[in-house]
Amino acid sequence: MDAIVIAGGIPRPEDPLYTYVKGDAKALVDIAGKPMVQWVLDALGDSKRVKNVIVVGLSPKNALTCKKPLHFLTNQGRMLANIVAGVNKSVELDKKSKYILIVSSDIPALKAHMVDWLVDTAMETKDDLYYGICLRAVMEARFPGSNRTYTKLKDMEVCGADINVVHVRMATEHLDTWEDLLGARKSPLKQASKLGLGLLFSLFTRQLTIEDAVRRISERIGIKGRSIIWPYAEACMDVDKPHQLELLRADLAKSQRRAAAKAKTSAKKMTRKNPSAPKKKAAASKAARTKLKPKSKRK
Repeated sequence: MDAIVIAGGIPRPEDPLYTYVKGDAKALVDIAGKPMVQWVLDALGDSKRVKNVIVVGLSPKNALTCKKPLHFLTNQGRMLANIVAGVNKSVELDKKSKYILIVSSDIPALKAHMVDWLVDTAMETKDDLYYGICLRAVMEARFPGSNRTYTKLKDMEVCGADINVVHVRMATEHLDTWEDLLGARKSPLKQASKLGLGLLFSLFTRQLTIEDAVRRISERIGIKGRSIIWPYAEACMDVDKPHQLELLRADLAKSQRRAAAKAKTSAKKMTRKNPSAPKKKAAASKAARTKLKPKSKRK
């Protein structure tokens, strides 16, 4: 499955993150020594389920890397247009492409095994759209103080994931509806109002269960949708505000220190298991130097 990374957003002066990027793409803001989007590319590159990665909104000049084939498309001006361009590129790369991952560039805590879990879980059925959600309790246990926006349903409080699976035909159908929904993506109530007063009233009065919401939205748009409840908060932890940026900077810097300490411990264990290894290496190095040293000529 190909992955489309949406990375074209440039914060304006009124945006809370403007002072951090100063006219550059939000995706390139530094987090623990890397551009934010590079963390996402690392996760997709290590995924066993991702084939190609298409970045929309950046270029090869940004010096990004990925273990999977990496393709760049220019910013199309609007989020929906960027998604459509990415889907068209995926189909160009493989005419048999059916499903695609749509990934935001601002979820740097994402890991490869989480990407694989999503693809495997989604492909248990054949729907048009798979929309991920995370329970408030799961999010706040992993990222306390993240202050995410939650939708209050009858049976739970949830926030949306920033990596989802869609069928390629979604890039050609219901585009006006998608444009409206994406434009209101930061407000669940505004999105509900786009889909009808009945849905808005049910959401406002907390009469909707997640199953009801999926059924009614699917019927309203004319698609077959499915909700996926994430056990991993990382897929829903995006960077919209300065405190969220600082939270993830601290979190990923801590994970880097943990990884470095683990690697150091592993190296020490290997040395204890084979204490003669360093001596053998030193002896081999000395032998090589002796061999290369020219013999002195006798007078």
